Amino acid sequence: MKIILLEDVKGKGKKDDIINVSDGYGKNYLLKNKLGVLYTEGSKKVLDKEIKIRQDKEDALVSDLTKIKEKLENKNIKFKVKVGKEDRVFGNISTKQISEEVKKLGFNIDKKCIKPDSNIDSLGTHKVLVELHKKVKFYINVVLDK
Repeated sequence: MKIILLEDVKGKGKKDDIINVSDGYGKNYLLKNKLGVLYTEGSKKVLDKEIKIRQDKEDALVSDLTKIKEKLENKNIKFKVKVGKEDRVFGNISTKQISEEVKKLGFNIDKKCIKPDSNIDSLGTHKVLVELHKKVKFYINVVLDK
C-alpha cells in the first residue's frame, strides 16, 4: 500500500514522503490517525500543488530577507560603554541590545537570529553573524567605544 505522509513518522519518513507500508499498518495506524493519505493520482496532484505553494512562499520570504540583508550587511552598530582600568568593559553587549539598536534603524530582527562568535566585551569592532534564514546569512559590525 502506498501512503503519502502528512506528518513526520519516526522510522518511516518525513512529511510529504511517499512510502510503501503493509496494508494493516497503513489502514490501522497511518490513515486512522491522519498521519497519511492513500496514494492516488488525485492525492499526488494535491501534494505537488501544496509543495509548489510552499516553495513559492519560501522563495518570496528569502527574497524579502535578502533585501534586508543588502541594507544591513557590514553595517556598523555603535555602543557607548563604560570602561574601567586598562580599558576593560563593564559587562558585555547582549543579542537583545543589538536587536534593539537594529530596530532603531527600522529593521525588526529577533535576538535569536543574532549569533555572536564570542562575548562582546572588549573595545573595538566585532563581526556578528545574523542568520535570518538558513539561506540568508550576513555579518554586521558591532563597535564598542568609550
